[in-house]
Amino acid sequence: MLTAIKPKNFPWFKYEGYTFSLGLLHGEQAYLSGHSASEYDPESSKIVVRGGMADQTRTAYAKIGTILEAAGLTYADVSKVTENVTVSGIEQYDECAGVRNEIFGAHQPVIATVVVDRLLRPAALIEIEVHAQPSGGVPLVLGSEGKWRQGTIREGADSSVYLPTMLPVDANGEVVHQGDFVAQYRYCLERAGQLLESVGLTLGNAVTTYDYSTPATRDIYSKSGRVRRELLGGNGVFPGAGGILMSRLHQSEILVAVDIVASRLPLTSINPGWKRYETLTYTPGVLAGKTLYMSGFASLDMATQEALHPGDVVAQAETTYSAILEVLTAAGAGPEDLVSTIEYVTPEGLANYRGVAGVRERMLRAPWPASTGAVCAELLRPEFQLEVFPMAILP
Repeated sequence: MLTAIKPKNFPWFKYEGYTFSLGLLHGEQAYLSGHSASEYDPESSKIVVRGGMADQTRTAYAKIGTILEAAGLTYADVSKVTENVTVSGIEQYDECAGVRNEIFGAHQPVIATVVVDRLLRPAALIEIEVHAQPSGGVPLVLGSEGKWRQGTIREGADSSVYLPTMLPVDANGEVVHQGDFVAQYRYCLERAGQLLESVGLTLGNAVTTYDYSTPATRDIYSKSGRVRRELLGGNGVFPGAGGILMSRLHQSEILVAVDIVASRLPLTSINPGWKRYETLTYTPGVLAGKTLYMSGFASLDMATQEALHPGDVVAQAETTYSAILEVLTAAGAGPEDLVSTIEYVTPEGLANYRGVAGVRERMLRAPWPASTGAVCAELLRPEFQLEVFPMAILP
């Protein structure tokens, strides 16, 4: 059963009344929403964000520490950190890493770094989400090979195995296969496979692959399907997947970044009956133990593959969440079992994005999933204005 984490004292803003929770607790496992440096300013009666990268990172981690404490956990219990860093903030990323190292000390969580065009609060440079459980789960590999070549791997809740973000960067810190998107994609998957093999798994154990590329690669993006077909699905189930386009990534020569989660448990494909997935290299949902890992969903007619409601982000949200609920139903779950949602909205959809909260209120349920929202440059189908990455824990 999922329960909302509710700190008695949370001085940054009143957190009740939203369609997301500060974080959810499942047993001893905590899944936190993304948190930035946003706070209520009584003088202006507005939510504001103050400071540069270091100050914002400290504020975000102060919030996270307060939420963890309310769940009976500490920073030393964090298994995975996802840092959503804006294009305008990525050049100051070293400041973020410095604060993080100060916060965690000798403890080494898995670090995923997602570069986003911007965050929902325009002044925010970083938004941080964490997963936590006692002692941070099982440390499988500890250490780092460089700024963009992290190496820590941890086993988390329900035998999930967290990898750091895969980037096309070699052991010398050099970007490989410059200008070749498909070769960089292959390099990222093969490096993930090497890391998984070091802990007794393979790419066949992958439950999700979320990739980030740029609009310049959209025309050749489909060629990554051949690489995925060759390297993934070795245990008979392709992972859930999502693809988001950002205006740039960690540095200019990097054309793709891939975040991968694997599981030690047997994998079961969850498909409500959508035939389109029979020829694709990803699956609507992958069930491993009690955890349902899902692909990214957008406003698509699953039969005709037509993009629905172009230009209307609220209507797109309704179609998107309807598809998510279909996958939940097929797995024997409901909206109350959603543990997290990550929403990517395009600049065109941002003006009416507030209306998506009404869709969530109608279609989702308390205790409300932990959630993160960010602005991307575009989505793989130019008609889409919203894509959602969901995860659930079955009752």
